[in-house]
Amino acid sequence: MNEAAEIATPVTGMVKWFDPVKGFGFVVADEGGPDILLHVNVLRNFGQSSVADGARVELEIQRTDRGVQATQVIALHPPGASDSAGLSDIAALDPDVVADAPLEPARVKWFDKGKGFGFANIFGRREDIFLHMEVLRRSGLSDLAPGEALALRVIEGRRGHMAAEVFAWEAAVDRDDE
Repeated sequence: MNEAAEIATPVTGMVKWFDPVKGFGFVVADEGGPDILLHVNVLRNFGQSSVADGARVELEIQRTDRGVQATQVIALHPPGASDSAGLSDIAALDPDVVADAPLEPARVKWFDKGKGFGFANIFGRREDIFLHMEVLRRSGLSDLAPGEALALRVIEGRRGHMAAEVFAWEAAVDRDDE
Protein backbone atom coordinates (compact mmCIF):
# COMPACT_ATOMS: atom_id res chain seq x y z
CA MET A 1 0.00 0.00 0.00
CA ASN A 2 1.44 3.39 -0.90
CA GLU A 3 1.64 6.41 1.40
CA ALA A 4 -1.29 8.23 -0.27
CA ALA A 5 -3.58 5.30 0.54
CA GLU A 6 -2.83 5.61 4.25
CA ILE A 7 -3.97 9.24 4.64
CA ALA A 8 -7.63 9.63 5.65
CA THR A 9 -9.45 12.51 3.94
CA PRO A 10 -12.75 14.01 5.19
CA VAL A 11 -15.57 14.05 2.60
CA THR A 12 -19.24 15.03 2.64
CA GLY A 13 -21.71 13.41 0.27
CA MET A 14 -24.94 11.52 -0.29
CA VAL A 15 -25.66 7.81 -0.03
CA LYS A 16 -26.31 6.62 -3.58
CA TRP A 17 -27.50 3.20 -2.37
CA PHE A 18 -26.80 0.81 0.46
CA ASP A 19 -27.78 -2.87 0.62
CA PRO A 20 -27.47 -4.37 4.14
CA VAL A 21 -27.85 -7.90 2.71
CA LYS A 22 -24.84 -7.42 0.42
CA GLY A 23 -23.03 -5.54 3.18
CA PHE A 24 -22.05 -2.46 1.22
CA GLY A 25 -23.17 0.53 -0.79
CA PHE A 26 -21.83 3.69 -2.37
CA VAL A 27 -21.61 7.38 -1.53
CA VAL A 28 -21.35 10.20 -4.08
CA ALA A 29 -19.06 12.98 -2.83
CA ASP A 30 -20.33 16.56 -3.08
CA GLU A 31 -17.15 17.58 -4.89
CA GLY A 32 -17.56 14.77 -7.43
CA GLY A 33 -15.10 12.04 -8.25
CA PRO A 34 -15.49 8.28 -8.15
CA ASP A 35 -18.14 6.60 -5.99
CA ILE A 36 -16.98 5.85 -2.46
CA LEU A 37 -17.41 2.30 -1.18
CA LEU A 38 -19.21 2.21 2.19
CA HIS A 39 -18.81 -1.21 3.82
CA VAL A 40 -21.22 -2.37 6.52
CA ASN A 41 -18.33 -2.80 9.01
CA VAL A 42 -17.50 0.91 8.72
CA LEU A 43 -21.18 1.71 9.26
CA ARG A 44 -21.34 -0.68 12.26
CA ASN A 45 -18.35 1.08 13.82
CA PHE A 46 -20.57 4.19 13.75
CA GLY A 47 -23.34 2.19 15.46
CA GLN A 48 -25.71 1.44 12.56
CA SER A 49 -26.24 -1.59 10.37
CA SER A 50 -28.00 0.26 7.54
CA VAL A 51 -28.42 3.71 6.09
CA ALA A 52 -31.20 5.13 3.91
CA ASP A 53 -30.59 5.95 0.28
CA GLY A 54 -30.30 9.72 -0.08
CA ALA A 55 -28.96 10.25 3.46
CA ARG A 56 -26.25 12.89 3.86
CA VAL A 57 -23.01 11.53 5.25
CA GLU A 58 -19.69 12.85 6.49
CA LEU A 59 -16.87 10.33 6.04
CA GLU A 60 -13.17 9.83 6.22
CA ILE A 61 -11.96 8.09 3.07
CA GLN A 62 -8.84 6.46 1.70
CA ARG A 63 -7.78 6.12 -1.89
CA THR A 64 -6.44 2.62 -2.46
CA ASP A 65 -5.41 0.49 -5.40
CA ARG A 66 -8.97 -0.92 -5.32
CA GLY A 67 -10.68 2.50 -5.38
CA VAL A 68 -11.97 5.02 -2.87
CA GLN A 69 -13.27 3.55 0.38
CA ALA A 70 -14.85 4.99 3.52
CA THR A 71 -12.75 4.29 6.62
CA GLN A 72 -14.92 6.07 9.19
CA VAL A 73 -18.39 7.60 9.40
CA ILE A 74 -18.28 10.94 11.18
CA ALA A 75 -21.97 11.89 10.89
CA LEU A 76 -25.19 10.77 9.20
CA HIS A 77 -28.18 12.95 8.40
CA PRO A 78 -31.50 11.42 7.26
CA PRO A 79 -32.68 12.20 3.74
CA GLY A 80 -34.97 15.19 3.27
CA ALA A 81 -38.73 14.84 3.32
CA SER A 82 -40.03 12.88 0.36
CA ASP A 83 -42.92 13.77 -1.90
CA SER A 84 -44.85 10.79 -0.55
CA ALA A 85 -47.86 11.39 1.68
CA GLY A 86 -46.15 9.80 4.69
CA LEU A 87 -47.85 8.12 7.59
CA SER A 88 -51.13 9.73 8.52
CA ASP A 89 -50.45 8.90 12.20
CA ILE A 90 -47.35 11.08 12.29
CA ALA A 91 -47.89 13.52 9.41
CA ALA A 92 -49.91 15.94 11.55
CA LEU A 93 -47.75 15.69 14.67
CA ASP A 94 -46.01 18.75 16.00
CA PRO A 95 -42.25 18.04 15.64
CA ASP A 96 -41.68 19.60 19.07
CA VAL A 97 -44.08 17.06 20.64
CA VAL A 98 -42.15 14.20 19.04
CA ALA A 99 -38.80 15.70 20.09
CA ASP A 100 -40.07 16.04 23.68
CA ALA A 101 -40.99 12.33 23.88
CA PRO A 102 -38.34 10.43 25.83
CA LEU A 103 -35.90 8.15 24.05
CA GLU A 104 -36.80 4.60 25.05
CA PRO A 105 -34.29 1.71 24.87
CA ALA A 106 -35.66 -1.06 22.66
CA ARG A 107 -34.79 -4.19 20.65
CA VAL A 108 -36.10 -5.13 17.24
CA LYS A 109 -38.49 -8.07 17.48
CA TRP A 110 -38.71 -8.42 13.69
CA PHE A 111 -38.68 -6.17 10.66
CA ASP A 112 -39.59 -7.05 7.06
CA LYS A 113 -38.31 -4.47 4.58
CA GLY A 114 -40.48 -6.00 1.83
CA LYS A 115 -43.64 -5.51 3.88
CA GLY A 116 -42.43 -2.12 5.07
CA PHE A 117 -42.97 -2.68 8.78
CA GLY A 118 -42.06 -4.63 11.89
CA PHE A 119 -42.12 -4.46 15.67
CA ALA A 120 -39.82 -3.70 18.59
CA ASN A 121 -40.12 -4.05 22.35
CA ILE A 122 -39.15 -1.44 24.93
CA PHE A 123 -36.88 -2.98 27.56
CA GLY A 124 -38.92 -4.13 30.53
CA ARG A 125 -42.29 -3.91 28.75
CA ARG A 126 -44.32 -6.55 26.93
CA GLU A 127 -46.30 -4.49 24.41
CA ASP A 128 -45.15 -4.30 20.80
CA ILE A 129 -44.13 -0.99 19.26
CA PHE A 130 -45.00 -0.68 15.57
CA LEU A 131 -42.09 0.28 13.27
CA HIS A 132 -42.96 1.63 9.83
CA MET A 133 -40.49 1.83 6.93
CA GLU A 134 -41.23 5.52 6.37
CA VAL A 135 -40.26 6.32 9.98
CA LEU A 136 -37.01 4.37 9.51
CA ARG A 137 -36.27 6.26 6.28
CA ARG A 138 -36.97 9.61 7.96
CA SER A 139 -34.61 8.53 10.72
CA GLY A 140 -31.84 7.69 8.23
CA LEU A 141 -32.12 3.90 8.42
CA SER A 142 -33.04 1.44 5.68
CA ASP A 143 -33.42 -1.90 7.46
CA LEU A 144 -33.32 -3.49 10.91
CA ALA A 145 -32.15 -6.89 12.15
CA PRO A 146 -33.86 -8.95 14.87
CA GLY A 147 -32.27 -8.21 18.23
CA GLU A 148 -30.78 -4.90 17.07
CA ALA A 149 -30.60 -2.30 19.86
CA LEU A 150 -32.46 0.94 19.20
CA ALA A 151 -33.71 4.05 20.91
CA LEU A 152 -37.28 5.02 20.03
CA ARG A 153 -39.55 8.00 20.52
CA VAL A 154 -42.96 6.34 20.91
CA ILE A 155 -46.37 7.91 20.30
CA GLU A 156 -49.91 6.60 20.58
CA GLY A 157 -51.12 6.04 17.02
CA ARG A 158 -54.62 5.16 15.88
CA ARG A 159 -53.76 1.46 16.14
CA GLY A 160 -51.56 1.51 19.24
CA HIS A 161 -48.00 2.33 20.17
CA MET A 162 -45.76 3.26 17.25
CA ALA A 163 -42.27 4.67 16.79
CA ALA A 164 -42.23 8.30 15.64
CA GLU A 165 -38.40 8.39 15.56
CA VAL A 166 -35.88 5.57 15.47
CA PHE A 167 -32.19 5.85 16.35
CA ALA A 168 -29.41 3.30 16.29
CA TRP A 169 -28.47 2.73 19.94
CA GLU A 170 -24.98 4.25 19.66
CA ALA A 171 -26.31 7.33 17.86
CA ALA A 172 -28.90 7.84 20.61
CA VAL A 173 -26.26 7.52 23.33
CA ASP A 174 -24.17 10.16 21.52
CA ARG A 175 -27.26 12.44 21.23
CA ASP A 176 -27.90 12.08 24.95
CA ASP A 177 -24.32 13.18 25.72
CA GLU A 178 -24.80 16.53 23.89
